[in-house]
Amino acid sequence: MPAETSQTLDRGLTVLELLADAPDGLSITELAAALGVSRTVVYRLVNTLELHRLVRRDSEGRARLGLAVLHYSRRVQPTLRDAALPVLRSLAEDTGATAHLTVADGEEALAIAVVEPSWTDYHVSYRMGSRHSLDQGAAGKAILAGRRKPDPAGRPFVVTSGELQAGAQGVSSPVLGVPGVEASIGVVVLGKLDRDFVGPRVARAAVEVAKRLA
Repeated sequence: MPAETSQTLDRGLTVLELLADAPDGLSITELAAALGVSRTVVYRLVNTLELHRLVRRDSEGRARLGLAVLHYSRRVQPTLRDAALPVLRSLAEDTGATAHLTVADGEEALAIAVVEPSWTDYHVSYRMGSRHSLDQGAAGKAILAGRRKPDPAGRPFVVTSGELQAGAQGVSSPVLGVPGVEASIGVVVLGKLDRDFVGPRVARAAVEVAKRLA
């Protein structure tokens, strides 16, 4: 490592990155192997991170991300909103549908920015702060899709119908390539939805938000 950086801090941050990618947690031995250091070094790192609630250990001694990570992630939400709002406005006006930015919050999808179209006679009223399970609705399913290795031949957006509200259809695309961000951009409408028209626009909006956050 360059002389002007802290090796200990780098290792601690690497521990957090490893745990972020391990939903079942990691043992001290697994962390030591991944870092290429002794178990004693990992114990010190994990103990320090535990003091700051960035890491917790379960009943089997496996290390997992702690609740303080969630606290810090919520401080990032205003930055995400600022980057996404112009894109959401354009998407809502273009599609005539309510556009939203949704992030993963634990096992739930949390809407942190919502923009309604100005020219439609009616549209879905989607409340900022709405929550639902990640495995229900287009927004959460797009985030889950973003966790998997992208399929170059696959469709870059998710479409659902009636999963969260009867008669409502949603289209969402994951925001990819932004470290530490699990999010999706999407729209929701009541009634018919032209997925061939809306889907590619939602996917392009997600790419644009990722560029603004890069």
